[in-house]
Amino acid sequence: MNKSRQSYIYALLAILFWATVPTAFKICLKELDVIPMLAIAAVTSTIVLFIVLIVSGKTVLIKETTSKELLSSAILGFINPFLYYIILLKAYQLLPAQIAQPLNMIWPIILVFLSIPILGQKIKSKSFIALFISFIGVYIISSQGNLFRPGHSDLKGVLLATGSSIFWAFYFILNVRDKRDEAIKLFLNFLFGTFYLIIALAITGGWHPAEINLKGLSTAVYVGIFEMGITFLFWLKALQMAESTDKISNLVYIAPFLSLIFVHFLLHEPVYYTTPIGLLLIISGIWIQSYNPQKG
Repeated sequence: MNKSRQSYIYALLAILFWATVPTAFKICLKELDVIPMLAIAAVTSTIVLFIVLIVSGKTVLIKETTSKELLSSAILGFINPFLYYIILLKAYQLLPAQIAQPLNMIWPIILVFLSIPILGQKIKSKSFIALFISFIGVYIISSQGNLFRPGHSDLKGVLLATGSSIFWAFYFILNVRDKRDEAIKLFLNFLFGTFYLIIALAITGGWHPAEINLKGLSTAVYVGIFEMGITFLFWLKALQMAESTDKISNLVYIAPFLSLIFVHFLLHEPVYYTTPIGLLLIISGIWIQSYNPQKG
């Protein structure tokens, strides 16, 4: 099997797993509160990533990590998984899965605007057009099937879901600037993130083992493996093996549409006609932002 075909297999596996995550979030949040769920998921992800490091023979790189790099991981780990997922999961508590997931997808647009103060980049006029189109999509999705009578979605949930994209974009910028091996960065980020979550559990008193059932535990572990752990490594592998990263990168937009199938049949959420329309607008905005006519 050639590398190009393998890259598509890795990409489609990643997309399939990511498409199931909104459903897993909602199932788990019915059984566990945000902090306990996230703590279990983060511990699982940290263990999985450590196993990946052992299998790939990269554990020696942990010893080579400098104090400056550890500080970077401590900061990144606070942003993701700690802060980002707490905000995102709070949004999932307040909103239907089909609403929360696409609202979080505007991060590539937010990324461009954060690049002004952080990277000193200039913003092109198409970025404002892209932002406008994407936020029309946000409005349409938030209407929950009542396009001309908005206000059905929980406003706090909408703000949390869209706001989480700011933290993810910020994390993305800082992570890209860190040139360490991706598996090492992910492992150390989640190691620190797990530490913060354990402290949060102790402070909030949210840890009640007797209240954790098999359904809640298994779905939290699933999230740890397939949202936070190996799926991202699958995606990186797909990009590394691809003949054209653009073709692979565009496949990721299949995930939110595929997730609507899982949401409908497993969570029994009626899919509002406004959800795919708004989703298409958000993706259109992202495409306008990323389109480079010089690449053909």
